[in-house]
Amino acid sequence: MDTRRLTMAQAVIRFLKNQYVERDGAEQPFFAGCFGIFGHGNVAGLGQALQENLDFRYYQSRNEQAMVHTAAAFAKMKNRLQTFACTSSIGPGATNMITGAAVATINRLPVLLLPGDLFARRNVAPVLQQLESEHSQDVSVNDCFRPVSRYWDRLNRPDQLVTALPEAMRVLTSPADTGAVTLALPQDVQTEAFDYPEALFQKRVWRIPRNRPDRAALIEAAGWIRQCRRPLIVAGGGVHYSDANDVLDQFSRQTGIPVCETQAGKASLRFDHPLNLGAIGVTGTFAANRVAKDADLIIGIGTRFSDFTTASKTAFQDPDVRFININVAEFDAYKHSALPLVGDAQATLEELLEWLEGWHVDMAYRAYCKQLRDEWDQEVERLYALRHTPLPCQSELIGAVNELGDPDGVMICAAGSLPGDLHKLWRARHPKHYHLEYGYSTMGYEIAGGLGIKMADPDREVYVLVGDGSYLMLSADVVTSIQEGYKLTIVLMDNQGFKSIGGLSRSLGQEGFGTRYVYPQDGALPGDDAAAAQPLPVDLATNAESLGARVFRCQTYDDVAAALEAAKAIDHTTVLYVQTDRYEDVPGYESWWDVPVAEVSEMPAVAAARAAWEAMRGTERYFLETEKPDVPAH
Repeated sequence: MDTRRLTMAQAVIRFLKNQYVERDGAEQPFFAGCFGIFGHGNVAGLGQALQENLDFRYYQSRNEQAMVHTAAAFAKMKNRLQTFACTSSIGPGATNMITGAAVATINRLPVLLLPGDLFARRNVAPVLQQLESEHSQDVSVNDCFRPVSRYWDRLNRPDQLVTALPEAMRVLTSPADTGAVTLALPQDVQTEAFDYPEALFQKRVWRIPRNRPDRAALIEAAGWIRQCRRPLIVAGGGVHYSDANDVLDQFSRQTGIPVCETQAGKASLRFDHPLNLGAIGVTGTFAANRVAKDADLIIGIGTRFSDFTTASKTAFQDPDVRFININVAEFDAYKHSALPLVGDAQATLEELLEWLEGWHVDMAYRAYCKQLRDEWDQEVERLYALRHTPLPCQSELIGAVNELGDPDGVMICAAGSLPGDLHKLWRARHPKHYHLEYGYSTMGYEIAGGLGIKMADPDREVYVLVGDGSYLMLSADVVTSIQEGYKLTIVLMDNQGFKSIGGLSRSLGQEGFGTRYVYPQDGALPGDDAAAAQPLPVDLATNAESLGARVFRCQTYDDVAAALEAAKAIDHTTVLYVQTDRYEDVPGYESWWDVPVAEVSEMPAVAAARAAWEAMRGTERYFLETEKPDVPAH
């Protein structure tokens, strides 16, 4: 057997360079390179290997969490067909990546994490930054990655790489089980040499399958659809990852079944599609939520039915509602006692269409759904046209970016009150127009994620919508975007605190306590509405300038509109800074989110909120019934 003597780290990089994926006949390298920050735990191993393999591009980051966000956003933009590796030293560099690992795993996005680890030979322990345990010598901070990784391994010998790397690739390329893969690499073992089989470094193409569901289940699902009167499709992120947008359009038009969208599934259809009811659930439209309430059949496509989608299990109130779930993951396909169609979304919809030939919903139901859609479109127009004073409000600024930004661009957001308003109001014009990280809703994802999107498709404009809270948590990769020449247009909305949780706190009777960026009064933080509260003297616009961005200081809607136009001609990262009204909210539309309220309190507002919570708590449902009465055909 031919062999090649390499260090473990050199073998890792050589292997990654030769991994490819293929779907529908299109082949591409799976790894676009490696992000990293070097420390004593990886500089002599992976650092040296990357220096020796300059054709496998190394990118310097400013924060380990941020580089994982960048990789995850890149993978999402690429429909999970390409990603990055990320390397850090052992210690705080490794644990900084844990939040990023959770983001990738919860959102089912492939990212390879290569943290350094302790000395496998142990004789020099305890080493710098080592977590010691009196119960085991086989533990390090990297064990914290276990629950947030789809696959985890610690390689204490260089030969273990031969079996670990193919297993890592199996998980990374799985449509159902992908997420963060963590290979903890002890710093001494990274530098050790081994005679690796030459076959390990040959080109390997991992075919991404389009699995089909069970035929009997497919026929039964078609029967359920033909029987129902008020069906509704819930489109999730699986529509995008399967490239099923066109077949979903065809399916909806042929059958007349209306479509609503989760956060991950938004932009499954264009906003002006006649059967697109828009967002569903807690952050949904009144069109989608009214239809969902009375629907007798829910067809979930690539969704995991989070609490925001189901409005904490209150969205679907028909007593005999049934579920058909199309999903590559068996785990999700069986949710809500559904009839599971375990398979690729595109392939499953194509086959299901054949069994539904000649069938469509009643025209009165179709007309009702279109009427609600048109009424919702008018509500969006109203909210876009607000010219709130003295400070602009969030809905009009969303409208400015949506209407005046590049229609071929990509908007990204993740946390705060913006995701809810964007889910309702953003008019998506193409499948990549809307990018939200809402599985983990991670403050700080936005700028790093925007960089990942731009790297995935440099020809598109990328609009990063971010609040001051998220910006303060993780803005350093403005520097990386400038260093690498990837322009972002960042709309930084400053409402002097945590707007989203401030509003939630007030709804719970807690007066927005601890959610404004203000000085303490009499030794304590004041309530959100305290008139005498003194804001902190923070200048975020100057901060962005200090990181190298071009900054426009905006005060009104018109200022933002002019800055959006001017930003198009600028070739590097640009920040539009604008203060907004933290109290002017987009309404909720006939939905609810279960956030438990204190059962006892001396605050009357909290007691009132508890009573309201108890009333709504009673409307939550279990979907356990497996036998449903037959619905007469029409």
